Amino acid sequence: MSRYGQYCPITRSLEILGDRWTLLVVRDLLVGASRFNELARGLPGMSRALLSKRLGQLERAGLLVHDDTGYHPTAACEELRPIIFGLAEWGARWAFGEPRSDELDPTVLMWWIRGGIDPAPFDRRVVMHVLLPAGRRTRYWFVIDQHDVSLCFTDPGYEIDILVQAPLGVLYQVWEGVIELRAAVRDGLVHLSGRRDALLVFPEALRFSPVAPLVRRARDSVR
Repeated sequence: MSRYGQYCPITRSLEILGDRWTLLVVRDLLVGASRFNELARGLPGMSRALLSKRLGQLERAGLLVHDDTGYHPTAACEELRPIIFGLAEWGARWAFGEPRSDELDPTVLMWWIRGGIDPAPFDRRVVMHVLLPAGRRTRYWFVIDQHDVSLCFTDPGYEIDILVQAPLGVLYQVWEGVIELRAAVRDGLVHLSGRRDALLVFPEALRFSPVAPLVRRARDSVR
């Protein structure tokens, strides 16, 4: 923990939250990640040792509690929600241009999408296959059951109900709210095919990133 040597509530806050990765750990806790492996999957650039260290710091600072069911934000952590998402809106307005290649990790995005799929609109098991045109990994499968969504890195052996084909950068922009899904499909940036009944409810089942509404609002205000 860095110390600034100034008696000020801003510096005290930064002593808890200012270290690298800390705010991203808080972000993921606030959007529902609770298990260590779940947090690690969403932050692959962070070593597991450093993640463990940051979680310990946040626990000692009173921002989370740790029990057999995982890591859970406290009231103090919940009060950071408007600050974290305020940063998202500021970033969307002033610092969110085209995605850089070093920001596009396909597996991270697929884990995010997994957490954003609501199985409720589907009345049966649905399998979604995502096919990327290039990259170190180009094929992912989502098995969507009534009470669970599984991300698979090999073919699970079920018939495909929804096929999504798009460049990785486009999928990131759709997920983050930069591009509307319907507009991306209309303009040929995203190709959707498969069973008609599954495709009809797919937009309802995909909840997108928690920051997507902020990104859309910021972009609308700039326009």
